[in-house]
This record gives sequence, structure tokens and C-alpha cells, in this order.
Amino acid sequence: MRSIMHADHRPRLHLLLPFALPAAADASTALHDIRSPALDRLVARATLVERVVGEDFQRTLPHERWVARQFGALPDGATAAADEAPLAPYMLRADGGEPGSATWACVQPVHVRIAHDHLVLIDPASLELSDDEASALLALARPLIEELGVRIEAPKPTRWYLSSDDFGTLAGASPLRASGRNIEIWLPHEAHSGERSRAWMKLQNEVQMAWFEHPVNEAREARGLPAVNSIWFHGQGAARPVRSPFARVLSDAAATRGLAMSAGVATGAPPASFGELPAALRGAESGNRVSPANSAGTAPNSNMSGNTSGGASANVGSRSTGGTLVELDPFSAPYVEQDWARWNHAFAALQTDWFEPALAALQSGELAGLDLTLCGDTGSVTLALTRGDLRKFWRRRVLASLFIE
Repeated sequence: MRSIMHADHRPRLHLLLPFALPAAADASTALHDIRSPALDRLVARATLVERVVGEDFQRTLPHERWVARQFGALPDGATAAADEAPLAPYMLRADGGEPGSATWACVQPVHVRIAHDHLVLIDPASLELSDDEASALLALARPLIEELGVRIEAPKPTRWYLSSDDFGTLAGASPLRASGRNIEIWLPHEAHSGERSRAWMKLQNEVQMAWFEHPVNEAREARGLPAVNSIWFHGQGAARPVRSPFARVLSDAAATRGLAMSAGVATGAPPASFGELPAALRGAESGNRVSPANSAGTAPNSNMSGNTSGGASANVGSRSTGGTLVELDPFSAPYVEQDWARWNHAFAALQTDWFEPALAALQSGELAGLDLTLCGDTGSVTLALTRGDLRKFWRRRVLASLFIE
């Protein structure tokens, strides 16, 4: 590992784990019969760097707010607990587009299920929507959207990006925040007034009507799959100058990749295990490093110790200049679906594939440090360890102490 992370004599690793922290009410079910000695030791000896307790009705997710804060993408003055994650322009960049200075929102085709007396959003990832299906639906929706004077970019057929002055300060909710819930309180509204946007409702209705009984949906229903019957708005914002506290970022999340690209640091896909990390890092380093876009005003600096907003707590990743951020996400779908058996299985795999070898690398000195950011659906906890911390036997924190009430 030292040979490929040549920029650091002893590299530091930061693991970002969305939905890895169950709520206290779910913890006994989620962690039923799990043995996690490696994680238990890491948690017990770590320094608690940051604990952010969110609220039940925040529209963004803790890991989204965390990455936005780390890279300085939040509005000036935003705090760790602020319900802000304007990530759409960075997602657009990761998907192959260029946001420039415009304000963009991410829009995704979704299925909204009719319950007894309300509507429920289904996790978009569970739709199994193919690119061909999405392209066919987009071909019908695009002219309707453009006729309303809304600019649309769709470098990926399953994720679209819309820009319109009519959307103003419209605030949407992350799809995974609203999934499985009554959508009434999660629908887009004006951030300052709380009022619904007529412009958005008109656009949404036009698309919904165009897709009703569309051949794509008829074919999906014949295969037992849910129809794509609506669109979901989230992440609206404009690109800001960003800087990275990490030299390398390995993530499948468009927002995280886009932030890293905007900051001009090496990006790649996360490996399946700690043992595959050297190959993943070689791939990231050998790929074309993306230069920060001039339109966003970004200054390249992969060794910056922090970001430009969010205060001291924003510098969690900067504990080791030039370290590597790895975002692993085996938990989102089972967490949202409350499938704790599958969540439990993912946790056990993470223990074997990451926590145990990372602990061994820390013990041997191969890693200078290990940081963990564990997120739930409202809050997050960040822990930091060095080799010396492992000898602090008097520290006895337990995993249960991290659960968010």
C-alpha cells in the first residue's frame, strides 16, 4: 500500500458509510447476532471528532450534508446541522455535463404507489429501470419540459438536470429521505415561504400524463415491475468554488465524485474490500485527473486542510492532508426497506472485508490513521484513530453509544 500511495509516508484512510448507523429503536434488530470485534475495538479506542444529531423532517441526508460540508459546497454560514445539500450541479458534472454558473436540480423518474389514503415514494434504485426504458421516457418528456421554458440536460438517462428561474429557491427532498413514506410533506416547496411551486406542479403533471399507459410502462407491468409514473426533484443549487481535504476519492455516488472532480482530485470506483484498495488507487491515479471547472471558480488544491465554509467541524477529513476517502454503500436499500436481515448481512461482510484488515493495517503501521463517518437517516458520527490510540486501553466506548435517538 505504501508503494502506491507514494505521496504519503504513512497514508490515512477515511471511510464514509451511509446508513451504517441504525436508529436506537432499530439497533437491536439490525445488529441481531452480529459479532464485530474489529469495529468494536476501533469504536472503543477512537477519538470522537464530531457527532451531528439531525431532525426527523430534514429533507437532506446526513452523508449528503457531510460531503457538501467537507468540500465547501454549502452556503456561507451554514452549520453542521443545517438542512443543506445543494449537490445537483456536482452530480451533473460527474454524469458528464457542465453546470456552469446556473442553478440546477436533479430530477429522477420514480414510482409513486397509491396507499390507503396517501401516496408513497418507492426507492428509485428498486425500479430496475434500464437505460433504454429511461431514454424512451425521456424522449417523450423532453419536448414537454422545454416547451415550458425549462432547460434540461440528461447525460445519464436515469438522472436529469433541470434549470429554470421559475423554480427559484425550490427545495426538494432526497429520494431516499422520502422513500417508503407519505410524500405529502416531502414534495418540493419554496424554501422561504413553504408554498408549493405551480411551475413545478405543472411540469410534473405534464410528464405524468404523457407517461400514462406508455408502452414502456405497459411492458414493465407485464413483467411484474412498477410503472414509472412520476418524477422527483431534489438537490437544487449552483456550483460553488470547492476544495478537497482528500487527495483521492473512491465513490460510486455522483455527488461525491462530482465534488472531487470539481476540486481537481483523483477519483475512482470504491473497491470491494480493503485488500483491493491498492489496485483501486492505482486506477484512480492513472486515470485522467479532472481539472477544476473555470465556470465554478474552483482552485485546484488536493492538499487543502479544510473547506471554506462550515467552521472547524468541516475539517474532519483534513486530519491527514492528502488522505483517501472511500464511500461504501451496501446499507442504503436494506435500511430504507427496513430489511434488517439484509442489512445485517451487509454489516457482517463489511466487518470481514474492511474493518478487520483496516485494523490490522493500523496496528502494523501501514496506515497512519483511520477515520470513520457512520451515518443514519438523521445524524452522523465521525471517529478518528491512530496506531497510538489502539494502546489507550482505558477508552471503552461501545457501538451502542453512537446510535442516534
